[in-house]
Amino acid sequence: MLQQTIKIKANTIRWHQFSRRSDAVFLSLGREIRIGVLSVATLLSATPNSAAARVAMAPEHTDEATELIDNGVADGVVVDDEIVDGMPIDETVIDSSFTEKHIQLSCTEVTASRIPISSDKATRIIQIITAEDLKASAAQSVSDLLKLVAGVDVRQRGGFGIQTDIGVNGGNEDQVTVMLNGINISNPHTGHLTMDLPVSMNDIERIEVLEGGASRVYGSSAFAGVINIVTKSEAVNRVGIAASGGSYGTFSTNGSINLLSGAFINRISGGWSQSDGASANSDFKKANVYWHEQYSGDWIDLRMQAGLSTTKYGANTFYGTGSQSQYEENDRYMLSLQGESKTRFHLLPQLYWNRTYDHYIWRRENPAAYENYHRTDVYGGQLNAWTAWHLGKTAIGVEFRRENILSTRLGKPIDANSINPYPGYKYEDGRSNLGIYLEHDVLLDNWSFSAGLLANHNTSVSGGLRFYPGIDISFRPIENLCLYASFNQSLRTPTYTELYYNGPGLEANSALKPEKSTDYTVGCSFTTSGISATLKGFYRHETDMMDWVKLQGATVWTTANSDIDNMGVEALVVYDTSKSTAKKHYFINKVSVGYCYNYQHRIDEQQAANYANQLVYLRHKFVATLQHRIIGHLSAQWEFVYKDRTGWFDNAQTQERQNYGSFGQLDLKVQWNTERLSIYAQANNLTGKHYYDIANVCQPGRWFTVGTKLNIDL
Repeated sequence: MLQQTIKIKANTIRWHQFSRRSDAVFLSLGREIRIGVLSVATLLSATPNSAAARVAMAPEHTDEATELIDNGVADGVVVDDEIVDGMPIDETVIDSSFTEKHIQLSCTEVTASRIPISSDKATRIIQIITAEDLKASAAQSVSDLLKLVAGVDVRQRGGFGIQTDIGVNGGNEDQVTVMLNGINISNPHTGHLTMDLPVSMNDIERIEVLEGGASRVYGSSAFAGVINIVTKSEAVNRVGIAASGGSYGTFSTNGSINLLSGAFINRISGGWSQSDGASANSDFKKANVYWHEQYSGDWIDLRMQAGLSTTKYGANTFYGTGSQSQYEENDRYMLSLQGESKTRFHLLPQLYWNRTYDHYIWRRENPAAYENYHRTDVYGGQLNAWTAWHLGKTAIGVEFRRENILSTRLGKPIDANSINPYPGYKYEDGRSNLGIYLEHDVLLDNWSFSAGLLANHNTSVSGGLRFYPGIDISFRPIENLCLYASFNQSLRTPTYTELYYNGPGLEANSALKPEKSTDYTVGCSFTTSGISATLKGFYRHETDMMDWVKLQGATVWTTANSDIDNMGVEALVVYDTSKSTAKKHYFINKVSVGYCYNYQHRIDEQQAANYANQLVYLRHKFVATLQHRIIGHLSAQWEFVYKDRTGWFDNAQTQERQNYGSFGQLDLKVQWNTERLSIYAQANNLTGKHYYDIANVCQPGRWFTVGTKLNIDL
């Protein structure tokens, strides 16, 4: 690992790109240079170092950095995250005075395989919501941020991310794996609770979205896609404070402290938010506490995290129209430990535990009339190992995951004749999942091949080991163009809600089969100075898909299996003036346009005829953002999202059948930024459009917020 020392006294900038111009070094004299990593809206690469991503530690951009780019020091040649002129740059030593000191920097890494692959050898496309995107966006929550990805379907019940369902490329909330720093936090009780996160917006460094099946990398739950939320880990001693307030009695505050001590980086944060709600019985109160520690040694890296969140909210008509005073409380606890050896034969162990409590009340004014309690415990571990040799890179891995539930309604009855170790709970269930992974990658000058296999056994599925292969290929015919093709097979077991929930107007089916899919994806990416573009087409053949359906003539909804074909196209174009070698535009900073089309149909026509309801999915989604400078430190970002959803529901207020239909939503954020202080005002849903993501749960109109953020270096 190379250590490089620069002894120059100057202001600090981050150097993202390198020039081979003979005079470039002279343009940087008198300035402290820190080697950083280019942040992009769409990362056309997959450079994993385990499922967890490492965060680059360096100062923010400054006006002086822009000056260097304008003067030609950074001329568009991106630094590879592993090699510069034949030398590794995992560590770079920088000095801002005549006294030598060492600062370690890590390269930003994401994963679409179980083996590290450099950015120029990528085999799949990963879309990234960067730190810059987070800072500029008018989003109120992680769920709001994901609305800016064209291939992601965000279905909200409440504001600020309360009860939000996330789907990818036509999938639903139960078919997506959600990770926090590479740890799977998906909830086997129901996907409705997965996005109840122990972190706040100010804790997040970036969000990575991998679309399509990825079971051979992430296990059987990665059915339609993977979302990895990466938190900040800054090599500074810093305190952060944030507060905001707005419409409908909304208020939130957040604080964090980041401490650097030798090879250890610690971050502790906490937040509180509350609102009276934009409609009847949509109030909420939410709190979270989060701790993340990172250790980087000569032979091993360690990452530890722990978090808790508690949310209490009015659930309006979330689960049926028979009551408008529903109420719910959710508590989540999580703990994990990850490691990575820095030896030729890399070992990456991982241990984790998640617990979720859910308390649901049908009528808030009379809880005893109908209420449910659920406790879900998920624990597991995995060991991944990989090495490079003359025929490529090879990885093997094994993962064990246990999912238990105790409930007053979900599961199998606890034996009444035995001593119940869980007083208050009447039902229980549990299942174990064992996954064995094998992968081999071959990286050539213009070709990259990544092939793997998952051998999976779940105790709730008969038949022993089941095999799920996958292969990803990329070809680079010219420098700026890359072509991609993928084939992957996946499996998903039912959630406990799908198996067991019986309630007002609902009837579950404990005989549900696991879902199976075969994914095919082809696409291309093109990058040039300041412009990046991607285009892909996807087809997913789905067998035994689970859904809540209503049979012809029936009065209740029930869970059932059906075979579905799911296909579509997706495109994204981004123009970022900060990454352009052309003359800088003094008004526009960044423009992005994304679009996704999706089509689904049930393969069995007789089966489809028996269902009174149609398939509900997002057929068209269009996303456009414009980030521009106003004057000085004042800037603005506009965000427009258009959705067209198929299907219909029976409107409880009008007593008529209503189509989900189409609508457009416009958000605006205006902010004044300095290096340490940010003051902003934003408006969500400027058009005031009332719309439905979920049947009979009307979303609010305009929502105004003002706030401030302050960072203090210690």
